[in-house]
Amino acid sequence: MIFEKVVRPRLFRIGGGDAEVAHEWTLERLGGVAGRPGVLAALRARYAVRAPRTVFGVEFPNPVGLAAGMDKNGVALPAWPALGFGFVEVGTVTAHAQPGNPRPRLFRLRDSEAVVNRMGFNNAGADALAARLAALPRPLGVPLGISLGKSKVTPLDEAVEDYLASHRALKGHGDYFAVNVSSPNTPGLRSLQDRSHLDALLAALVGEKPVLVKIAPDLTEAAVAELLEVCLDRGAAGVIATNTTLARDGLAPADRARGAEAGGLSGRPLTARARDVVAFVHRETGGRLPVIGVGGILDPDDATRMFDAGASLVQLYTGFIYRGPALVRSVARAAARR
Repeated sequence: MIFEKVVRPRLFRIGGGDAEVAHEWTLERLGGVAGRPGVLAALRARYAVRAPRTVFGVEFPNPVGLAAGMDKNGVALPAWPALGFGFVEVGTVTAHAQPGNPRPRLFRLRDSEAVVNRMGFNNAGADALAARLAALPRPLGVPLGISLGKSKVTPLDEAVEDYLASHRALKGHGDYFAVNVSSPNTPGLRSLQDRSHLDALLAALVGEKPVLVKIAPDLTEAAVAELLEVCLDRGAAGVIATNTTLARDGLAPADRARGAEAGGLSGRPLTARARDVVAFVHRETGGRLPVIGVGGILDPDDATRMFDAGASLVQLYTGFIYRGPALVRSVARAAARR
């Protein structure tokens, strides 16, 4: 309640209400915490929860992760485990550094507890992330996932080599890799979910470290089933369900104008759809593909229903924006009680 009543209103006023300015301001301060072991210890004492489990051969201290997109360049990595996360996914990172789409490109839909973004994979590039990770004191204390995407300048017929370039630069740093072929904000990217493209991509990437595929919530069940068949055939370790949606169902009336902004929608309007996709993946594969459930988790009940649908792990992004670190702790405690 302190976060929602006191901290969040102040954060939301930063930059005159510009959500991306507030995001950058917050990351900068969390990055500063990395050099203050006393502060990190105090945060861990308040927020860290043990609910260990092993998924796709990786040991997680608890099943609640930070989704990709929050810390694309890994600038605040030591802070996230201290805030209670059981794993962290950085990125999405691309082989070439790129500025992303023009600003403004991140919008809060407060009454709907949602966010629209059209960031466009803005990041410093795979080599820069590799250098930052190499300089970090290890161990981080929790598994590190790295989300890989296609550079905007790279044609679709050269996508495999683009992903491979990022993977080669970062393979020594990640505990698992997520193949992001489902962001709506890079032209043509979602076509990489098609059988032929995905087959070639996974054939090149699957190796020593677990490789997961992040899918869109807007696919039909037939398209998801085909994608899952490729994942199983090519030895993918799991699926992340789901990315943001192009749909605008479930928005509060006050948010409909802002919700018309181009980009992917996340948060409460995605809760049911993300859970349905997780359930379909679990049912379609008979549990053979572990699922990381993400989308619209804003309270422990949302997470519990996601686990009940078949998720082995969950991730937070928009829920963390609206509910703060207490959400991480409460979801991890709910998982420990299951």
